[in-house]
Amino acid sequence: MKIGMNLLLWTAKVTKAHDRLLADLKKTGYDGAEIPIFEGTSAEYKTLGRKLGNLGLGATAVTVMSPDVNPISPDAKVRQAAVDRLKWVLDRAAEFKAEVLCGPLHSPLGVFSGTAPTRDEQLRGIETMRRVADHAAAANITLAIEFLNRFEAYFLTTAADTKQWVDEINHPACGMMWDTFHSHIEEKDSPRALATTRSRLVHVHLSENDRGTPGTGQVNWAGTFATLKKMKYDRWLVIEAFGRALPDLAAATRVWRDLFADPKDVYTDGLKFIRRA
Repeated sequence: MKIGMNLLLWTAKVTKAHDRLLADLKKTGYDGAEIPIFEGTSAEYKTLGRKLGNLGLGATAVTVMSPDVNPISPDAKVRQAAVDRLKWVLDRAAEFKAEVLCGPLHSPLGVFSGTAPTRDEQLRGIETMRRVADHAAAANITLAIEFLNRFEAYFLTTAADTKQWVDEINHPACGMMWDTFHSHIEEKDSPRALATTRSRLVHVHLSENDRGTPGTGQVNWAGTFATLKKMKYDRWLVIEAFGRALPDLAAATRVWRDLFADPKDVYTDGLKFIRRA
C-alpha cells in the first residue's frame, strides 16, 4: 500500500515554489504526491521528476477534460482533440514517472446534456479511451477513470456504471478509481458498491464528505477500509482535499468556506488517520 497527497489543495501547477511542501510530505511519511497536469513544458515536468526522485517520492497524476476536448462528443474532431490532449498529458506524466493518471477522463467537468447518458455517447467514449489507453500502456501508466457525483457530471456517476464502461473498454492500461466523496453522495451502500469494483479498481481517493480532512466527517470510513482490506487492495491511497487558496479551483470544486485551519493539518492529521484505519 502506498499513500499519496493530491497537490490540488495548493496549486494547479507544481513549481519550485512547492519544493518545501514536497520535502515536508516526504518527511511526514508520504510515499508520493499526486501531480496536477493542466499546463507546462516538458522541461518543467522533467525537472519535477528529478526532484521527486531525489526525495524518494513516487508519483501519480490527475487531470480533467474541458468541452473542447470532450471524449464523448458527437464531433469527431473534438474527440480527436481529446485523444491528443490526453496523449500530451500522459507524455508529461511519464516525465516524472507517474504510475497512474486519474480523474474524470471520460467527459468534461461540469458540462451537462440535460438528459441521461446515451448509448452513442458510451460507444464514442469507449473508442476514444481505447486509443488513449494504447498510449498509456506505451508510457507504462494506468488510466484510472473517476466517476463524479451528479452535480459535477452526468456521464458516469456510480461505481456500477463506471465498471461496466471500463469492462467494455477492456484494456489492460485502463481501470477505474474510487473516490469516497463522490461515492458518499451517489451510492446507497458504499462498501458494497466498492466491493463490486475489485476486478477494475486501480486507484483510490480518500476525500471527506465536505472535502476537508479525512476522518473528520460522515464518510463510512470503517466500511471503506474494511472492504479495501477484504479486497486485498494494494495500490495508491491518495488524500484529496480542497481549499480556497486558488479561486478558480475553489469555484470548480464548490468550496465556499474554510474546511480546516491549515492545509498542513490535512496531510498530517490525514496520514495519522489512514495509518490508524
